[in-house]
Amino acid sequence: MSSKSLQEKNAGFGTAPVFFTAISTILGAIMFLRFGYAVGNVGFLGTLGIILIGHLVTIPTAMAIAEIATNQKVEGGGEYYIISRSFGLVIGSTIGITLYMSQAVSVAFYIMAFAEAFNSLFDWILNTYYVPEIIETLLGYKQTVSIPALFLLTAVVLTKGADLGVKMLYAVVFILFLVMLAFFIGGSYVDVGGVITTAPTEFNFMSKIENSEAFFTVFAIIFPAFTGMTAGVGLSGDLKNPSRSIPLGTMAGTVSGMIIYVFIAWKLTSSATPEALADTSRLVMGDVAWQGYWLIPVGLAAATISSALGSLMVAPRTLQAIARDNILPNATVNKWLSRGRGANDEPFNSSLITIGIAIIFIGMGEIDFVAKIISMFFMVTYGSLCLISFLQHFAADPAYRPSFRSKWYLSLLGALMCFGLMFLMDPGYAIIAVVMLVIVYLWVNITNGDKRNLAEIFQGVIFQTSRQLQVFLQKAEKEQSTSWRPSIICISKDSFERIAAFDLLRWMSQKYGFGTYIHQVEGYLSRESGDRATKMKERLIRDAEKSKSNVYIDTMVTPSMTSAIAQVMQFPGISGKPNNLLFLEYAKLHPDNLDDIVANFKLIKAIDFDLMILATSERGFGHRKEIHIWITSNDYENANLMILIAYIIVGHSDWEDAHIKIMALYPDEELENEKNRLLMLIETGRLPISSHNIELINHRVDTDVKNIVAEKSAGADLTIMGFRSELVANRGKELFEGYDDIGNILFVNSAMQKEIK
Repeated sequence: MSSKSLQEKNAGFGTAPVFFTAISTILGAIMFLRFGYAVGNVGFLGTLGIILIGHLVTIPTAMAIAEIATNQKVEGGGEYYIISRSFGLVIGSTIGITLYMSQAVSVAFYIMAFAEAFNSLFDWILNTYYVPEIIETLLGYKQTVSIPALFLLTAVVLTKGADLGVKMLYAVVFILFLVMLAFFIGGSYVDVGGVITTAPTEFNFMSKIENSEAFFTVFAIIFPAFTGMTAGVGLSGDLKNPSRSIPLGTMAGTVSGMIIYVFIAWKLTSSATPEALADTSRLVMGDVAWQGYWLIPVGLAAATISSALGSLMVAPRTLQAIARDNILPNATVNKWLSRGRGANDEPFNSSLITIGIAIIFIGMGEIDFVAKIISMFFMVTYGSLCLISFLQHFAADPAYRPSFRSKWYLSLLGALMCFGLMFLMDPGYAIIAVVMLVIVYLWVNITNGDKRNLAEIFQGVIFQTSRQLQVFLQKAEKEQSTSWRPSIICISKDSFERIAAFDLLRWMSQKYGFGTYIHQVEGYLSRESGDRATKMKERLIRDAEKSKSNVYIDTMVTPSMTSAIAQVMQFPGISGKPNNLLFLEYAKLHPDNLDDIVANFKLIKAIDFDLMILATSERGFGHRKEIHIWITSNDYENANLMILIAYIIVGHSDWEDAHIKIMALYPDEELENEKNRLLMLIETGRLPISSHNIELINHRVDTDVKNIVAEKSAGADLTIMGFRSELVANRGKELFEGYDDIGNILFVNSAMQKEIK
């Protein structure tokens, strides 16, 4: 690094400007103009409630900002830069636009509050000297001071930049210190309308005026007093070590402001009556403070002009940073707003827009109305910040490694408080604010679709939630559950030739079970085969999205069916529980892999896995209206599993209006017992079929079962049949052949008999 760059780096500000910017903004306009109004309307305890509730918003937000600021190198752009570089431009710009609006409206608010400092001076002039009528009229309008002050302040900011702001900051903090000292040593009386009002004889925690304002109406006006804690973040581009200075300065300013406001509430309650405090036509702090008639207006002017200066420095830089990220949909607008002037790259054009917004709100002339608007903007911004911070805690993104850590429950508390308070303050404004936030997000997401958005954070949250649930389920599984739920793993090398297996898997995984589909890539693992498998996986996922499946898809490079089966049977289940059902398939017309399935049957049965083998036909699943289940006396252990599988399949919307038909093939002497058993299951609601859908068939010794199945199930869309393990060893693939005249067949082998409760 060159010596010049080192010098430039060392020229940056330390932690003190962040703290002083925050505390001078916190102890600003609302403290001088409306804090007595709050105490008079809601009493001392009510004011403590406002302070507490307000800081349940600001402290979590300050911690979230401090956390985000320590995640990476912080440059210019303040809060917007921090948010956008941590969470992506779509999220960052959405919050950044609302943040900019709150900063721009704050310029108007502080300038309007600055004009209030001249009320006593104008009153003195009008009462002491004769002035022309036009001058008297002009002095009656607050815009007479606020508009020229805005233009003068803007000129100073654009020509002098941040250096002047920081130098002025120390003077403002010194004046505020003197003002606070004068206030706390001041007398206990108030001059109201020329009448000396003595202090209350005793401290009353609940004392307030009659017909007082509602609590949350007062809260909406007072809340901007607590929002200055992030003002110092706007100096991020001018700090020597932002990752250290921003957390320390921000948190120190927030906590210090809260403590000071508690003492101010106590001093006001003990010094004046509620009626005197609630009178907004005068500076009640000036009547209480020592030399307050001139010192308090000076303090108000200094604090508000400092806050206005800070907002005028930060707001245009936020807009300039948004434009430089090409967030706005028009390239010409982005270029124009991002343009800077001079050696310090002052955001001249962005300042013009900010001034225009400020003039609009100054023209409204009502400081309480503007305070409520600011509260709503800040609530939206802070709530979004806390919500994103909360989600980030659960997403556990490895790239998100802040050196300062907040707590997830504090971020959640901050988010809930923000959005809840918005509706308590003004439901109409709250709905408009939330709708605007959603519209801005959707607009930015559409116009900047290639940039990171909220979905990435939710993906991380879902991943972590799934991981925790899997671990929980594994630990909670102390004993085998008697209620069977399929956790299926299917393997096929013919995924692009036949989709029947995938369809059946997605039907069974939609509601009642969990499915993993593995496409086998034949060969040995190498870079080439790995790349081929990755491309196949991406294609399968795209195809699966068309059917809205809940199946987990993956690929496996393996040289043989044996190795593939051995590996997939050891896969962990995606549900947190182990897989319990292996699913294989072959084509009846060209049963190339049936030999492999039979050859590996012993391997499959070495572990207590249930087994499904789908024999697919050119007819596929037909109209998906009728499923036949064949139950015989030789495979009673498979019967309940076949019934459960059929029940799960018809639960899918693709099998809407389908019905299950049970074909009970038993010797004549056993038919009546089987009939009674099936009817009992139907009557108790355990079988989703009608008694009319049970067909009892007498199985004579001289009759071939395959011929009976071919005759009875020729029109079935799916036929389910059971098979015993020992028959596979004796008859091999012959056991599965000879069903050419019917549609898809699902052969089922249950590791142990299932219970239908």
